[in-house]
Amino acid sequence: MRRHRIMGLLGALALATATLAAAGPASAADPTGSGASAVARASTGSTAPVAPAGATTTPPAEFGTDWHDPLTAAPPVARPATRACDVTLAEAQFRDYTPYRGSYAPPTACGAGTWAKVVLRLDGKVKGRQYDRLGHLSVGGVQIFHTSTPEPSPDGITWSVEKDVTHYRDTLSRPQPVEMLIGNVVNDTYTGVIDVKVILTFFAADGRNPAPATPDRVLPLTGPTVTTPRNTERLLAEVYATGSGGGCEEYWYMTAPDAAPYSCKAADGPYREVQVSVDGQLAGLAAPFPNVWTGGWSNPFLWYVTPGPRAFDVQPIRYDLTPYAAVLNDGLPHRIEVHVAGVPAGQSGWKAPANLLLWQDGAREVVTGALTRHEEGAPQGSSRWTPAAPGAEHRLDTEGGHRLTVAGHLDTSHGRVTTTVTRAVRNTSVHRWTEGEDRDALDATWTDEETVTRGATATRTQRTYTMDGETTLGAGDRLRTVLALGDRADTVTLRGGRQVDWSRLDDRYTGDASYTANVPRDQRHAVGTTNARYRLLGSGVPGGCYDRTVATEQGTVTVDRRRC
Repeated sequence: MRRHRIMGLLGALALATATLAAAGPASAADPTGSGASAVARASTGSTAPVAPAGATTTPPAEFGTDWHDPLTAAPPVARPATRACDVTLAEAQFRDYTPYRGSYAPPTACGAGTWAKVVLRLDGKVKGRQYDRLGHLSVGGVQIFHTSTPEPSPDGITWSVEKDVTHYRDTLSRPQPVEMLIGNVVNDTYTGVIDVKVILTFFAADGRNPAPATPDRVLPLTGPTVTTPRNTERLLAEVYATGSGGGCEEYWYMTAPDAAPYSCKAADGPYREVQVSVDGQLAGLAAPFPNVWTGGWSNPFLWYVTPGPRAFDVQPIRYDLTPYAAVLNDGLPHRIEVHVAGVPAGQSGWKAPANLLLWQDGAREVVTGALTRHEEGAPQGSSRWTPAAPGAEHRLDTEGGHRLTVAGHLDTSHGRVTTTVTRAVRNTSVHRWTEGEDRDALDATWTDEETVTRGATATRTQRTYTMDGETTLGAGDRLRTVLALGDRADTVTLRGGRQVDWSRLDDRYTGDASYTANVPRDQRHAVGTTNARYRLLGSGVPGGCYDRTVATEQGTVTVDRRRC
């Protein structure tokens, strides 16, 4: 993954970093080794716990040549106590941009596509010097997993990520081609070969653990048009949207209008919105998650052990497109497209592979209906740059938002069902920086509120993402980053006005790390503390509660505590 220089202060360091690379790891994810990172990156995943719960350890005075293997505070995927079958999906060493290609066949001993659960597990290892890299995995063209990698120690690290992939049952129920890629560069300077193995574990269904309801069809959006089954009665899109691949869009939340003297430009500022359209009409919108990968904010010492939210398990944005099912059920090809609003014309840097998840009416060959409502509020977005007075800071204030309501009905075998989807997104941020960008700070909040009403059932979800941090370059080239990230979601489901389900997620990360830039590794004298707390409450959570905190100092796990 290419990292663009965002802070001007790092421009002076880039050449020296490349010159000294033999003595220390790159602090940027530029596959050419030509630039240095400057702003945020994050990670969150489901790494298996490897530290003893509740343990405390005395940390070293500063980072050495090795540290604790990466882990997150997120819960492992729950597994039913039924017969299990393992299938190796991919096993490869990534040295360049050549994808792994293989084949998959479902297991025969754990049921024929009627599994209680399917869990994907990636086990990885890397040593030496390497950037963080983005990766994806597809089965039959369907994207089932996106990830990023940790940056290694000279002595080497291992890590694991888990994901529940049961809802891809349709894809996994028959033989399929497999493709996986973690784009990488290995040479005399960047020596880390990324070695991974991905296993699917299938759990047989039984009386206590029945097979859950999953989509009847999963279709990848790989071409300009798609034709859906004519009896579709529910339709979701999932989009793995990430600003990545190099350039300023990897740090879209810190871009500035052309008039402002900042090293990453975007004509209209940092407001972004991930949109889905059907035949050219806006059908869904969402706030992108502000990913921070494991070299982010110019400071890999923040992420060596505990990544930021979602970095190891890049979660897709989901859109309920059921109001459009009647339009799509005519048997003709239709255009379903993804667009990231706010990206400057001609600017690359976003990846947004997508799948369609479809449920079919088994009692009808054709389901008819109509799109009955489409109300789009005017998009709001503005960035106001306040020039710096002598000795002061530049300031960029950004506000943006958008609202959409769509509704439609379907005449199914179980009666007429009306679906209404309302979604509203909003972003506010304050970006401050000094001349030369030797201080660069951002305080930003994104909200994404969605209500889906289907018949007598209404599900309301409020998502909030936060980022508050600053990087400074002080005396003696001492670079310090202080950062807080938040990923929160509250969901409640009502049926007939009565609450039948609810959940609350609160995933928070804080970190403070500093090191001497522009020197060999053994002279960096890096120190860093991090704290990650993952809380999940709800009616579907085992025991009703999950609460884990992982804290580190200088790469040592000092706290691993569970409260539930």
